[in-house]
Amino acid sequence: MAENNHFDVIVIGSGPGGEGAAMGLTKAGLNVAIVEKESSVGGGCTHWGTIPSKALRHAVSRIIEFNNNPLFCHNNTSLHSTFSSILGHAKSVTDKQTRLRQGFYDRNQCSLIFGTARFTDKYTIAVMQSDGTEETYSADRFVIATGSRPYQPADVDFTHQRIYDSDSILSLKHDPRHIIIYGAGVIGCEYASIFRGLGVKTDLINTRDRLLSFLDNEVSDALSYHFWNSGVVIRNDETYQKIEATEDAVIVHLESGKKMRADCILYANGRTGNTDKLNLTAVGLEADSRGQLKVDSNYQTDIDHVYAVGDVIGYPSLASAAYDQGRFVAQAINKGQAEGLLIDDIPTGIYTIPEISSVGKTEQELTAAKVPYEVGRSSFKHLARAQIAGKDIGSLKILFHRETKAILGIHCFGERAAEIIHIGQAIMEQKGEANTIEYFVNTTFNYPTMAEAYRVAALNGLNRLF
Repeated sequence: MAENNHFDVIVIGSGPGGEGAAMGLTKAGLNVAIVEKESSVGGGCTHWGTIPSKALRHAVSRIIEFNNNPLFCHNNTSLHSTFSSILGHAKSVTDKQTRLRQGFYDRNQCSLIFGTARFTDKYTIAVMQSDGTEETYSADRFVIATGSRPYQPADVDFTHQRIYDSDSILSLKHDPRHIIIYGAGVIGCEYASIFRGLGVKTDLINTRDRLLSFLDNEVSDALSYHFWNSGVVIRNDETYQKIEATEDAVIVHLESGKKMRADCILYANGRTGNTDKLNLTAVGLEADSRGQLKVDSNYQTDIDHVYAVGDVIGYPSLASAAYDQGRFVAQAINKGQAEGLLIDDIPTGIYTIPEISSVGKTEQELTAAKVPYEVGRSSFKHLARAQIAGKDIGSLKILFHRETKAILGIHCFGERAAEIIHIGQAIMEQKGEANTIEYFVNTTFNYPTMAEAYRVAALNGLNRLF
């Protein structure tokens, strides 16, 4: 094998996890190659997941804002758009992100290999290029960062023009008047917001008994109420028996005996790790039933020279965490040990309309653990900045310890929630007496701002103490 086909490390997958690993390793002076099966870098996050769905959401929320603003509503004019027409906005953002990320590899002299990788032995991979030819490359170490894809049950025909998953929905050509979304997890709820915001009749089938049950109950209830108020029909505790598609419609037969009909269906129930094409047996590895790999605190698999990061190792399956895992695995390979660890309280950002974000414990978790906590609340409708912006739906809730006043959890529902959460997170991450709700009372905030919600909520909570 030619010497220039040998690397210190080969990273498979150029999503957030792969990028974090490759950048950390090249900056440490190692000779690194990254393999990407698509024609451009960025992974599922950039092309099918986080970036396009948030770009769609942004466009839809601006349309809703325009149509609800009395300044613009004279002459009974309103903005209308369709899913297919706002996809152009999402594509322009994706293209910008791709160019930016491509630049990272070029600047850091990281070799980019396009094609689909599979192991041929413990230290060698074969990469199938788009023209069908195969090249082989070897390395001393490998990082698997192949991500995940939407789960596709065998009894659903995803080749049918009316049946979509969260990847293929981004090439939706027709404009449905009525959509069924099967699966009310984060992705299902985000797309329910997008389609309903565009005026599409939306039915959301939830296989569980409440929406996003990992959230604080009050926030989950607020989302349910907001969906109900905007006309989304939610069916909880339902499972499909079969999904039947005709030329112009789809019919979902539910186990409960109900039938639902719509123009198309978005199946958004679960994801699978992308390990099936890697020929892992050649290195002596085996993925679990969800296509995921087990790793230790250094992101090392059972095979010493093979590491894994990102969605392919499961929880927390967040782009933000994958970047961190990539950095940590680079430390592990370069220094023999990962110096960083994921923080205990990883913030959750859910980009429904309005947004949801939380960090730390929920009320139900604290109650179950018998922690004596108190609640401080602030309603957005009382904030000057929210009134000015016409964004008065939502609230901030701070949970804190009655005795120590330490912040235990923060839950936010409303516009910019995913930004607002970080103010509280910064204080919550402090050690000892620096983490106390009194910080928000004793500091001075800009006025008018959304951040001021912390001061209001802190005063509200402290006033409950006796």
